[in-house]
Amino acid sequence: MPANRIFRSGFGAVRPRTITDKTVSGALLPGTLVFIGATQLTQATAPTGGRLAILGDRDYYGGGIALATDPVLTPYASGESGVAYLPKPDDEFLCAMAAGTYTYGQELTVGAAGRLTAAASGNVVVAHFDQAGKTATAGELCDVVIANAYTKA
Repeated sequence: MPANRIFRSGFGAVRPRTITDKTVSGALLPGTLVFIGATQLTQATAPTGGRLAILGDRDYYGGGIALATDPVLTPYASGESGVAYLPKPDDEFLCAMAAGTYTYGQELTVGAAGRLTAAASGNVVVAHFDQAGKTATAGELCDVVIANAYTKA
């Protein structure tokens, strides 16, 4: 079961700025990466092509044992107002991952469906995996730390 919030930095951490005046362009899941447009949040499929943000959970949804209303597992409906975090280097987030095996500190880039995936040479690195090594299923939410974006050698 995933943690209960997308923003993961601990007690006393400065919360990141959020964008709340835009609608989502489709049924998008919290923890995926999105581009901030003039009026909408659209699913990112690459680390370039727009201003990246992380789609947040809706903390006004009920949680508890009811997975049907778990705020980190419930997708936004198309046209619904979204909450998107503007990440900064060293911020910790719970983000959706592409299926694969990841190691602690592994460099990550943005892939299909706004999910983070292992960065290859020439990719723009946007985050690092922040859990002990694990095999993630497609869309699984995992801890990551935002990087100061750079191109992997």
